[in-house]
Amino acid sequence: MDPDPNPNRRTIRVVMLPWLAHGHLSPFLELAKVLSKRNFYIYVCSTPVNLAPIKGNLYRKKYSSLGIELVDLNLPPSPELPPCRQTTNGLPPRLMSTLKTAFDMAKPEFHRVLDSIKPDLLIYDFLQPWAPEVASESGIPAVLFLSTGAAASSYFFHLELNPSSEFPSPAIYIRGYEKAKLDHVTKSVANGITDPERASKCWERSTNIVLIKTSRALEGKYIDYLSILRNKRMIPVGPLIQDPVLEVEDGNKPEIIRWLDEKPPRSTLFASFGSEYFLSSDEIKEIAHGLELSAVNFIWVVRFPAGEKSRVEEALPEGFMERIKDRGRVVEGWAPQARILGHGSVGGFLSHCGWSSLMEGIAFGVPVVGLPMHLDQPLNCRMVEEAGVGVEVRRDGGGRVERGEVGRVVREVVARKSGEAIRMRVLEELRVEMRTKGEAEMEAAVEELLKLCCGKYSSVL
Repeated sequence: MDPDPNPNRRTIRVVMLPWLAHGHLSPFLELAKVLSKRNFYIYVCSTPVNLAPIKGNLYRKKYSSLGIELVDLNLPPSPELPPCRQTTNGLPPRLMSTLKTAFDMAKPEFHRVLDSIKPDLLIYDFLQPWAPEVASESGIPAVLFLSTGAAASSYFFHLELNPSSEFPSPAIYIRGYEKAKLDHVTKSVANGITDPERASKCWERSTNIVLIKTSRALEGKYIDYLSILRNKRMIPVGPLIQDPVLEVEDGNKPEIIRWLDEKPPRSTLFASFGSEYFLSSDEIKEIAHGLELSAVNFIWVVRFPAGEKSRVEEALPEGFMERIKDRGRVVEGWAPQARILGHGSVGGFLSHCGWSSLMEGIAFGVPVVGLPMHLDQPLNCRMVEEAGVGVEVRRDGGGRVERGEVGRVVREVVARKSGEAIRMRVLEELRVEMRTKGEAEMEAAVEELLKLCCGKYSSVL
């Protein structure tokens, strides 16, 4: 039965297959929400353990009318990788290649999913080159969706294709200690294939277009360079941020939002380092001392690996909570990030510079205090600094975080006159430009997908 109630319109059925990480599933879900409002019916496919946390939010009353279904993809079980571990969240690094191999082995199961749904289109991620191959066997067009930025992506592909030449923009670079971490990850092999080889095949097997989570307002020149490097048309779809829900359904605000309500406008820093990166003991202590030195109000989300006993108090410097008093809040595990960043009292975002977090902060007009950890994060951070909407916290030559530098940059970005240009650039210029261009970019992307699926139906919007 066609899920669209209007028999005079054609509904485009789309299967989405993200990589098995929350940082990838989340932007795929946000893209699904946008497309489902434009005559697309979306099937988001992932392992049960990845889908379980989002079912509650997706099927709340707010989203009950959206044309989105969650589809379980069961990986072959193994002693090392039971169903509860079929996700990157909390997965020990030694099992990451095992997870990629298990994902590869789900190819027959995914074939059955496509045979059952019979979609018009597949939108897939960057580590599963077998997915567009399966779609091609069934005559289904497939489009790669990048949830990473254009600057970082073009940097990596430039190094792959032109290893002896300098990257065109000197603002985007990798430091020595960062390269060592990156090499360790990119040279890992799963099922006989490295990550760069997987990514390259995913690009090759996409149609003539590739979707990317960014905006020309922020990364125009890098979008163009990436198109040249990969010989594909890059189609930006905007920042794809979550809607901040300031009130819960029973009408009560979360305590942290009530605390923010009492703070002056743009006076508070939000510090969070992603859902799958865990600070070392030394990093926690240096950041804590830095926040104390900054004299700025703050909310700091601290996370520990799954299964570890709560230990916030012992991880923080002795007497820290007593000294900061009501100037700060330390939250363990989770906080409503979109609600906090969208609050008028927040004036800075201390971030690991994961791409989705950066897009969220900039879209809400919050300047960035960048403290990148690994992978694409250093490149994302330098792009944001080049754009004039953030400042990087410089580590020492060995990659160590220093409290004085944390305090200095936080003060500059949130409170000092020297940071006023950054605050105005993100709040009054880039945020507005991204919002305006983002809407137009999404409409253009929708038209491209409609043409790809069934050109004669391009008037269904």
